[in-house]
Amino acid sequence: MDYKKIAEELLTDIGGKDNVQAATHCATRLRLVLKDEGKVDQAKLDDLDVVKGTFSTAGQYQIILGSGTVNEVYKEFIKMAGIDAMSKEEVKTAGTQKLNPIQQGVKMLSDIFVPIIPAIVACGLMMGLNNVFTAQDLFVAGKSLIEAYPAFEGFAAMINTFSNAAYVFLPVLIGFSATQKFGGNPYLGAVLGMLMVHPDLVNAYAYPSVLAAGEVPFWDIFGFEIAKVGYQGTVLPILFAAFILAKIETFLHKRVHTSLDNLVTPLFALIITGFLTFTLVGPLTRTLGDVMTNSLVWLYDTTGAIGGAIIGFFYAPLVVTGMHHSFIAVETQLLADIAKTGGTFIFPIAAMSNVSQGAAALAMFFLIKEQKTKSLASASAISAYLGITEPAMFGINLKYRYPFYAAMIGSGVSSAFISFFKVKAIALGAAGLPGVISIKQEQLWFYVLGMLIATVVTVAMTYFFSKRDWSKKEAK
Repeated sequence: MDYKKIAEELLTDIGGKDNVQAATHCATRLRLVLKDEGKVDQAKLDDLDVVKGTFSTAGQYQIILGSGTVNEVYKEFIKMAGIDAMSKEEVKTAGTQKLNPIQQGVKMLSDIFVPIIPAIVACGLMMGLNNVFTAQDLFVAGKSLIEAYPAFEGFAAMINTFSNAAYVFLPVLIGFSATQKFGGNPYLGAVLGMLMVHPDLVNAYAYPSVLAAGEVPFWDIFGFEIAKVGYQGTVLPILFAAFILAKIETFLHKRVHTSLDNLVTPLFALIITGFLTFTLVGPLTRTLGDVMTNSLVWLYDTTGAIGGAIIGFFYAPLVVTGMHHSFIAVETQLLADIAKTGGTFIFPIAAMSNVSQGAAALAMFFLIKEQKTKSLASASAISAYLGITEPAMFGINLKYRYPFYAAMIGSGVSSAFISFFKVKAIALGAAGLPGVISIKQEQLWFYVLGMLIATVVTVAMTYFFSKRDWSKKEAK
């Protein structure tokens, strides 16, 4: 394979070296920050045999070349473009600068929550495992597993304890990740999170009953009373507090002499931020977080299938803009208070959207004549069913447009169906076929039927749209 020639063709098709601002690569993709993506000759790129697909996200234009190939092409590419090799973080930073303020805000949330998702997923799946042990009629008629086999009771109880850890100490995880993102010391952020869930405080889950009984304890500071209430399972309070901590720390680092910096800066940063957290930031953002979460829950609970259909229909466009990452905070809050909420309804709806995108790409596999694109359609369809939709969405469905519209309809219909039956997830995971292990056991079959409905409706609508005059030119 002539990697130099490939690099030359790619550079020409993306608008020349003057259009390249930054470049790096991952295992399979060339990741570029372009000054003007409008200069990309998409048709010529698609015609190159080495190109398996392209898409644009988070300010980066990404070209899928495949494992091994991308490494060699990248070496030649940066020589021709006259730029230095860059890390993925440097390119991400360059790409972020191209985003508008709303997109930057959404990306910030993504950067904070994505690193802690494995911890949340692991604990959530343990909740699912505990449900397997305790659900009635799942394996034994009229009994749960631990009722039928008492020897499992201790193990189930241990798993249940393990499963709560990430949610009980959620502010610690978010404090570490958020403070690091905002430019502060992540370990100070973790300590801030610990302050907010300290056992000396009233547990956040017990706060309503303690408040109703008029028994909320206070710190009395020169006559000023500060409620001693924790923030277990909350999201917004620690996010704002971590931002303040990072800014105070940065401010002090610049002004405190180096001989005292390690002593004075952490001390005052934590004292000031802690005081502000329990007096202003915490109470205000707790209320704001409750309003945000309760608004979505209200839409879901009050309008039922209609609300589910609305969220499901617009979920894919939100993915295109990156706005879907803002749901992470809401989902985390729903899962943290699972005893009250019963789980998250957003995850199953996201799964319906992903499956619909996969179904649209699958339908296009049979409609498209060109072999290279057919291959991409089949591979991206499988990926979408497993929860990764970018190849299907950007490589096939948005390219031909009408499959994307068909997938939106399929997602809306299937989301209405699962919302009617109140399907919820007790854990985060891969939103697609693997998501069955995250769904409440008694609602599992409604989830499976929802995926089937998403597939049938989307495939049918894709075929229907393909026969219309306005779309015939697309699938050739």
